[in-house]
Amino acid sequence: PGLSYAWIFNNNTLYLQEDSRRFVSQATGSLYLAKVEPWDVGNYTCAVSSAQARRRVWGPPTALTLRGDGAMGEYEPKIEVRFPETTYAARGSSVRLECFALGK
Repeated sequence: PGLSYAWIFNNNTLYLQEDSRRFVSQATGSLYLAKVEPWDVGNYTCAVSSAQARRRVWGPPTALTLRGDGAMGEYEPKIEVRFPETTYAARGSSVRLECFALGK
């Protein structure tokens, strides 16, 4: 509780902006990219913040490169769901449930 996640692209002090292709899970911190484009190539660094501790920690950079052979791994479509067994919410509050469809 109290953690928030963001991703930094190419050591830029500006955080990666989410859009229709990019999403940062606030439940797991994972970065999801749909349909990788050449301009997505670079180094990604996760930043985790704790409001309680008033602290931010950066992970090591992770490089994203495009395969030169154009091959994509083939795998069957599946739905990735990581819902807790029970989700509680106070009336009038917001709840975000994450579900991702993967596959080719």
